[in-house]
Amino acid sequence: MRRFLRPGHDPARERLKRDLFQFNKTVEHGFPHQPSALGYSPSLRILAIGTRSGAVKLYGAPGVEFMGLHRENNAVLRIHFLPGQCRLVTLLDDNSLHLWSLKVKGGVSELQEDESFTLRGPPGAAPSATQITVILPHSSRELLYLGTESGTVFVVQLPAFRALEDRAISSDAVLQRLPEEARQRRAFEMVEALQEHPRDPSQILIGYSRGLIVIWDLHGSRVLCHFLSSQQLENICWQRDGHLIVSCHSDGSYCQWPVSSDSQSPEPLHSCVPYGPFPCKAITKIFWLTTRQGSPFTVFQGGMPRASYGDRHCISVVRDGQQTAFDFTSRVIDFTVLAEADPVFDDPYALVVLAEEELVVIDLQTAGWPPVQPPYLASLHCSAITCSHHVSNIPLKLWERVIAAGSRQNTHFSAMEWPIDGGTSLAPAPPQRDLLLTGHEDGAVRFWDASGVCLRLLYKLSTVRVFLTDTDPNASLSAQGEEEWPPLRKVGSFDPYSDDPRLGIQKIFLCKYSGYLAVAGTAGQVLVLELNDEEAEHAVEQVEADLLQDQEGYRWKGHERLCARPGPVRFEPGFQPFVLVQCQPPAVVTSLALHSEWRLVAFGTSHGFGLFDHQQRRQVFVKCTLHPSDQLALEGPLSRVKSLKKSLRQSFRRIRRSRVSSRKRRPAGPPGEGQEGSTRAERTGLQNMELAPVQRKIEARSAEDSFTGFIRTLYFADTYLRDSSRHCPSLWAGTNGGTVYAFALRVPPAERRMDELVRAEQAKEIQLMHRAPVVGILVLDGHSVPLPEPLEVAHDLSKSPDMQGSHQLLVVSEEQFKVFTLPKVSARLKLKLTALEGSRVRRVSAARFGSCRAEDYGEHHLAVLTNLGDVQVVSLPLLKPQVRYSCIRREDVSGIASCVFTKYGQGFYLISPSEFERFSLSTKWLVEPRCLVDSAEPKNHGHPRNGSGPERALSQARNSGNQSDGEETRSSPVMEHALLNDERVLKEIQSTLEGDRGSSGDWRSQRVATGYSLSNGGAE
Repeated sequence: MRRFLRPGHDPARERLKRDLFQFNKTVEHGFPHQPSALGYSPSLRILAIGTRSGAVKLYGAPGVEFMGLHRENNAVLRIHFLPGQCRLVTLLDDNSLHLWSLKVKGGVSELQEDESFTLRGPPGAAPSATQITVILPHSSRELLYLGTESGTVFVVQLPAFRALEDRAISSDAVLQRLPEEARQRRAFEMVEALQEHPRDPSQILIGYSRGLIVIWDLHGSRVLCHFLSSQQLENICWQRDGHLIVSCHSDGSYCQWPVSSDSQSPEPLHSCVPYGPFPCKAITKIFWLTTRQGSPFTVFQGGMPRASYGDRHCISVVRDGQQTAFDFTSRVIDFTVLAEADPVFDDPYALVVLAEEELVVIDLQTAGWPPVQPPYLASLHCSAITCSHHVSNIPLKLWERVIAAGSRQNTHFSAMEWPIDGGTSLAPAPPQRDLLLTGHEDGAVRFWDASGVCLRLLYKLSTVRVFLTDTDPNASLSAQGEEEWPPLRKVGSFDPYSDDPRLGIQKIFLCKYSGYLAVAGTAGQVLVLELNDEEAEHAVEQVEADLLQDQEGYRWKGHERLCARPGPVRFEPGFQPFVLVQCQPPAVVTSLALHSEWRLVAFGTSHGFGLFDHQQRRQVFVKCTLHPSDQLALEGPLSRVKSLKKSLRQSFRRIRRSRVSSRKRRPAGPPGEGQEGSTRAERTGLQNMELAPVQRKIEARSAEDSFTGFIRTLYFADTYLRDSSRHCPSLWAGTNGGTVYAFALRVPPAERRMDELVRAEQAKEIQLMHRAPVVGILVLDGHSVPLPEPLEVAHDLSKSPDMQGSHQLLVVSEEQFKVFTLPKVSARLKLKLTALEGSRVRRVSAARFGSCRAEDYGEHHLAVLTNLGDVQVVSLPLLKPQVRYSCIRREDVSGIASCVFTKYGQGFYLISPSEFERFSLSTKWLVEPRCLVDSAEPKNHGHPRNGSGPERALSQARNSGNQSDGEETRSSPVMEHALLNDERVLKEIQSTLEGDRGSSGDWRSQRVATGYSLSNGGAE
């Protein structure tokens, strides 16, 4: 019995672990998935977005962000801020109303749900009698007017949600107060619009779907004026002085109605079909906004010619003869216009449009109405994300060069500062500069500023110019000329269509010291690029790498390679490719490594791996790792024709093996009662001891399993490979079949680098017993510290590695961690993860965890993500588990596949196609926001406040929660649960998911989401 016992916990170590490790989900970067409602507060200058999964997100100045989640998993249909208050009301699709408020606690604001309410009708009434269609928050700050499908307007008192039945405006009451001719002309149907008189709070405007509009006197309970339209009503706008009403209709027209006390039923002053005379779609919303100079602005949604442009998502702006139809690539959810707080004139300055896949802001004060660059709510999925790569602590010189290259791409944006600038960010400036690089399906790589809580686009690299595609890379987004009608103009960045799926980026590797970048794609293309501050025109050198090495009997059944563009190609400032390595067969590149000091790049596919010298532009070597029985590796991800016979054969083999092993493990007989009693007594006496867990029996995988030669990881190291007296450069490769190859490299010194060739010779080959896929390789120096990155020591950013003591090799497979001594490669110790916990390693990365108490103390450990969604920290080099937290739902396969760790214990993973969740395992490196919204804060409504543009996007605040070691997150609704209970979500995940072994690393963006807390966290 004693051999199963372990000593108890060390209290000193437990205290130190609390100083080093703490789990927090802090920020959601990107655009909310499936938005369904938009709200804006002119007094707070804060924007609100509701989603189909019941989330409410508030955004102000960069760094001001809140999130709330309804307890019900229902879509948000309407969001309205209460006038002049830090409160808002939401309407869900279950007809329930919810009151939220921003309250200050501990110096920061929190978004809290205060009350909820469901409107009830009289007994026996139809459900439509109380089905809310429109909400009007009254300027008295105490009343809500609710229009319903039955035509009745109910009145509810705030904040208690008390229905005032005596103040309800029924359709019968309105009907009785209309002239006889109006009563006989039409039935009422539902309430489509409610508007308060701009200057007289005692009057409201009620619009009914059949075309009747009335001005109702709240004090006298009478109709002051009514208007009759021959078309179905969609929406209404009341001019600021109250003398004009503009209505829009289902036939694509809008009408102007005069408001005067002389006539109770006036005829329209003007009726217009902007895109007639042919049948047009409905204008669903309209703004009529006056200006001090010139004619008013008319802004409306829809109204396009039904036959030719009925599928377009447009919002039109008309003024002084100038008309533009802004054409969006995704459905428009809602829009609003930001205007001055002047009692006489509107003077609009910005149009805010919430589309299904992005938020677009248009500057209405600058000629041409250009878009405004958003500092947050970035459309991460403008093309589907296929991979990501994080680089910490970017040198200032590289940072400035990337920003300079990106600024030349942003000349089409307005100079206006971000107009939604409410609240104050209290988060400190980030301590370092971090980049998050995302690879996309269209062949683009986007560089994001991930230093703080605002994820801001810095630069976009496109690899399309290198290859021949069906489209012209110089083609403009605008397909029509200025004289075309309708005057369409494409806006927004969302473009889900890829010219060729082979362009997709699968692997990215950036050296922050040299400025070299390597990207690899779906069709076996590997590009090496360098940063150039000037525009250049040159030919990209092409080299072919035959990974099959002319072996007979193999025939590639997958997609063809991409054809490179012949001759010189013009490249804009930024990262410019100078060499293209084309793998043959053109399979997905599954692993990539770059060593900028040695000027070498290594690449691997499902057929083998190779090494390329990008300074001499020559291939060093290739090695085929394809197993003779592995035919699936030759079929490719784009033509997956799996052998049914082979699949069934392998399945039955596994079943037989598992049955045999289960019979071997079966005990001889059932335990007796005496055994139970003795076990109970031993457990009582060993309360303070920890029992070693029982290990699972893990069956070795067959060498005939598919994709055994699939390269999972590549790693460069300067270590002792041949003998213990001399260290040398080396390349390590791990395969899906549990094999590790080690090659000794001879790299000429710098003075003879161009004259002598790089030599490579295989020195070691390790075969893991269970043939589990190798997901990580790491070499530890004499002090058991991971070797520094290339050029890191030369830039005085890291200590020189200890080359005196013996080095150790850490091999991480899906099932276990194993440490070997170098150069003998003898096993030293191991940690069996699958045998102990039943989980498998999906992601692993070395990270430095700093203490929150001692500034100069830190430890190097492994950050690990498993297939169960748990994140763990494993110590180096003793491989002792330190902490474990539940991070991602195990059903969220795409979130697990998309996870990337940083060098300082943080991580990112996709919670939907358009959102990254940021989390931290470190107590010290914690990007967590704080923000404050004060209702009494003076606002300059004329223009955005200084300093709220994209340059302030380094920090943004949102609500967060934390979870310390051994504690569960506090009970609150989880966004993840809300999204995963939506069948559309699960279908989207299933349809876009590319499996681990099938797609060879092609992780499509799929939607699963997390979000949970309603309180702000601590400072970074």
